[in-house]
Amino acid sequence: MFEQFDALLLARIQFAFTVSFHFIFPAFSIGLASYLAVLEGLWLKTGKQLYLDLFKYWLKIFAIAFAMGVVSGIVMSYQFGTNWSVFSDIAGPVIGPLMAYEVLTAFFLEAGFLGVMLFGMNKVGRKLHFAATLMVAAGTFISAFWILSVNSWMQTPVGYEIGANGQYLPGESWLEIIFNPSFPYRLVHTVIAAYLTTAFVVGGVGAWHLLRDRTNAHARKMFSMAMWMAAIVAPIQIFAGDLHGLNTLEHQPQKVMAMEGHFDSHPDGAPLILFGIPNSAEKRVDYAIEIPKASSLILKHDLDAPLAGLDTIPDDEEPPVGIVFWSFRIMVGIGFAMLGLGLWSLLARARRRLYDWPMLHRAALVMAPSGFVAVLAGWITTEVGRQPYVIYNLLRTADAASPLDAPAVGASLLAFVVVYFFVFGAGVWYILHLMHKPPHAGEVGVKRGDKGPIRTAGITPGPSQNPGDPDTLPRNHEEATDGR
Repeated sequence: MFEQFDALLLARIQFAFTVSFHFIFPAFSIGLASYLAVLEGLWLKTGKQLYLDLFKYWLKIFAIAFAMGVVSGIVMSYQFGTNWSVFSDIAGPVIGPLMAYEVLTAFFLEAGFLGVMLFGMNKVGRKLHFAATLMVAAGTFISAFWILSVNSWMQTPVGYEIGANGQYLPGESWLEIIFNPSFPYRLVHTVIAAYLTTAFVVGGVGAWHLLRDRTNAHARKMFSMAMWMAAIVAPIQIFAGDLHGLNTLEHQPQKVMAMEGHFDSHPDGAPLILFGIPNSAEKRVDYAIEIPKASSLILKHDLDAPLAGLDTIPDDEEPPVGIVFWSFRIMVGIGFAMLGLGLWSLLARARRRLYDWPMLHRAALVMAPSGFVAVLAGWITTEVGRQPYVIYNLLRTADAASPLDAPAVGASLLAFVVVYFFVFGAGVWYILHLMHKPPHAGEVGVKRGDKGPIRTAGITPGPSQNPGDPDTLPRNHEEATDGR
């Protein structure tokens, strides 16, 4: 069935498929963990039941998203030893310890406090439970820190030595490897993207329930908080993305050439190509709509600054221009759409129509999945733009693959596709089912089962197991204001 396909192509498709599935869950759980910490902190500070209700509402969704992220991440990592064993052997001395640090710090931190966060609300003190929530949020960030350090080193490798057997070995300083030239920019850009992804999901859910009942105080609060994030963080993300692009121009110029569609060099100022159809065979962009010299202004801050094009790069060193060109525009376009929705929400606040402007709510509902599309488009831009290398300028992708036959890789790819769509499709369906239910007073949060918690023999129920104990109740029953 797969004999006519290339094993390398199938291995690349398999890794792209599994990492795309995996990426959407951490992109959501990183932001959602922080949102839960904010909600619980606001509940502890104000005593408002509404914040506790929202915490329990989103806690159920977080539990499912987090679990699917862990499972999909474990499956993805196995491919380093199956389809990419040459890469694992050559880069293992550098990549392996960094990924181990992620397990020893982030994963253990999350695993240690996740149970308390999910099930310990009525079993530990409020401060301890809040500390557990903060630790889970911190763990998601630390996990992103190490994984992005690994990825960034593959983009801008420094601090290594080449061993006698051709392996890349750590040099004198691990700090140079960890904090490689592109890492700070990629970390900031990716983490902010995760926060925006979560904000637009929360805003979309709030908008959905406002369209059904604009008096729902819980929907008002979550929509208001999400729109504040859109209005404040979206412009910060655009600025961070610009800095990341300038860093990429310095260290991976051919990636930026592909992003901009610059097949030719421009000695007197390069145009900004807004849209067009890249024609790699003819080395041009057909039907290009462009702004003269604007690309030089953005990248060099000078209208007449020269910019090199792909004509300065050997053909076998060029990334696939069409994919990178369009994925970059999708990411940037969604970023500006997020900014537009945030500005629209500020206008609605000024007119005191934040909760009764149906067109705004419909726009927020449409934009709810936009963060996932944007992070995937950004990932495609980053990874495909690095080609033909898996470690930039050091190890080609074609030389990193395992010596497998196409039928073996194709069979595992087909199995992944079938299993993923059934298993993760069911998980996503259940998350959407939970989001479909309106948030309300008295949310119950995550339950361990209808029979209640298992008690240790000889231990009598403590005060926190009594539903009427004051420790299990909010400080007061003050309802939320209009959310403005």
